[in-house]
Amino acid sequence: MPAHRRGEIREEAILRVAMSLLVEVGYDQLTIEAIAERARASKATIYRRWPGKAELVATAIRRYAGTPVAAPPDTTNLRDGLLAVLLELRTSLIGQDSALILGLLVAMRRDPDLAHTVRRHVLDHKRDVFAAVVAGAIARGEVPQTIDHALVAEISSAALLSRLLVTGEPLDDLFLQLLVDAVLLPMLNHQLDQR
Repeated sequence: MPAHRRGEIREEAILRVAMSLLVEVGYDQLTIEAIAERARASKATIYRRWPGKAELVATAIRRYAGTPVAAPPDTTNLRDGLLAVLLELRTSLIGQDSALILGLLVAMRRDPDLAHTVRRHVLDHKRDVFAAVVAGAIARGEVPQTIDHALVAEISSAALLSRLLVTGEPLDDLFLQLLVDAVLLPMLNHQLDQR
């Protein structure tokens, strides 16, 4: 096996162990020593890749707590843009380990530093993607500049996570269309009516 492939496998093992331990013990109790022991790696191997715990956790979170969602191409209308983002989010969520997501959410409630790291590396990115869709709608004159894209991102994420982690109902295209047509667009129209 080529050396770079062995390195990738080692990194993958370390990051998975870091996420598992993060969920089990929280950010404060997480140590490089514990990660090294469980991943059967030396501390030197870990420190060659990451200067410290915060950087290791940030990498693990980026890799396993939220696959980056690509900004959709500029669409002809807000509805299509919202659907495109939701399709990306669904793909990202379905490809993740549900137990890790749930454990991470629980750990975030206990650990403000961890919550800050997750928000900075995962949630802010998702808000930015929705902001790009709303910016396109603003440029086309569909909505004014005062529309709250962060609320759209929050409601969308909550609905998808609820289906994935709580209700177990399908995250199919019909649900995504219903979310856009019955929740997001009416909410945005309500914001317009209030101005």
